Amino acid sequence: MPLLGALSPSARHLLQDVEPFSRSTGRALRAYQAECARAILRSITATDGKVITVMFARQMGKNETSAQLEAYLLALYARRGGSIVKAAPSFKPQLVTSMLRLKDTLEANPLTRNRWKPAFGYMAQLGKASITFLSADTQANVVGATAGLLLEIDEAQDVDPDKYDREFRPMASSTNATTVLYGTAWSEDSLLQRQREINLAHELRTGERLHFEFDWRTLAAVNAPYRAFVEGEISRLGSDHPSISTQYWLRCLSDSGRLFSETQRAALVGSHERGPNPIPGSTYVAGIDLAGEDEQAEDARVRALVPKRDSTVVTIAEVWRDEHGAPALRVVDHVWWTGRAQVWQYERLLELWDRWSFACVSIDASGIGAGIAAFLAARHRDRVESFVFTAPSKSKLAYTMLGMVNTGKLTLYSSDGSPEWRECWSEIRACRYWLRSHEQMAWGVPPAEGHDDFVASLALCCQAAAGMAPQPASVLIRAQSDHEEGW
Repeated sequence: MPLLGALSPSARHLLQDVEPFSRSTGRALRAYQAECARAILRSITATDGKVITVMFARQMGKNETSAQLEAYLLALYARRGGSIVKAAPSFKPQLVTSMLRLKDTLEANPLTRNRWKPAFGYMAQLGKASITFLSADTQANVVGATAGLLLEIDEAQDVDPDKYDREFRPMASSTNATTVLYGTAWSEDSLLQRQREINLAHELRTGERLHFEFDWRTLAAVNAPYRAFVEGEISRLGSDHPSISTQYWLRCLSDSGRLFSETQRAALVGSHERGPNPIPGSTYVAGIDLAGEDEQAEDARVRALVPKRDSTVVTIAEVWRDEHGAPALRVVDHVWWTGRAQVWQYERLLELWDRWSFACVSIDASGIGAGIAAFLAARHRDRVESFVFTAPSKSKLAYTMLGMVNTGKLTLYSSDGSPEWRECWSEIRACRYWLRSHEQMAWGVPPAEGHDDFVASLALCCQAAAGMAPQPASVLIRAQSDHEEGW
């Protein structure tokens, strides 16, 4: 009697379990997906308020599992009534994507097709059952909603724990509703990792499983294209790359640590000698981290408190392509200036360009660097990338650099005892990273230990090489809804 009106025997069969229900949409849940969905449904039926954690590797059907579960619950509780609340770190694109997926699921299933209706741009109803989609952004006002059946937190590793504890968790209190946290691994202090540890400890004590974790190998065992894709990504980025570790192996990163591990530092050591002059026929790129004369401390007393002044560093590297067309770098020279005037620096950069004839340069265009970057870009047009440092862009810069290190596509010239060589390796050893929300990584050398000019320049050099890589073919996929803001 869950749906409005009489049910046929076939309809009753579909509502007996989420797996045949999903099969009727043409998108049957795989065994590991159905296992998670059934555990959630058992907790909902018992109204025992379990908090369940679900971690799937990327593209393994986490969102499909959630959509099928939501559609099933709406059908099951259409007559008696019940409410679901789903939250994600952002409304667009995360919740919009979830809404469109649920819409497709409801329309594909013969039990729910044409029976449901959208409401207010962020809700859906089927009879007396409903689901509400709410942003978990720290600035979003969400107080007042009730999760009578289920509270879902998608991408929980990116949701602020205080926001969850203060505003979302109480939504399940009046009915002791089940809560599900979905996502992938990230930092040790994330909301998802916190609950994962609680659930694993609970399982050790009681034998009851509340944590469901499946890394990429689960789907790869039954899906050859997926296996080929992930193996290709591991080959391209390295198994220890942050994206591979967290999104496919589901390994949590420490909240802070060395940007370059001991293994990565060893991989950076090259056998080639430093070469201050180009080799005919070779291709060169450069990364330029800029500083200005106004960044030095003129007062001796101030200089005594500052271990090192910010410097301009130019990292020059020979670039070639591997058998797959991916760029690889061999750093051949460093240029290091401290306290020089902007005009002087610009003139020296032009001299460097005349000597090396760079194929591509990525230059720091943040703050004082904007002027020089603009002049170089005007002079060399499509061979200059003006790079503005922001939290997201700096994080992506680290991901690009670490991917090249992990796969042996970035090496530094062998020791020549020069001040540049010593400073570069000092910064590489001292550089740290800190994890941020939305899977972003902040990084740099702690102020008490100096600067990160050489590391930033090295990262920009990798960015310049990546900018030369052939772009993959792309296809424009149009949205299935004309209403970006909701249904």
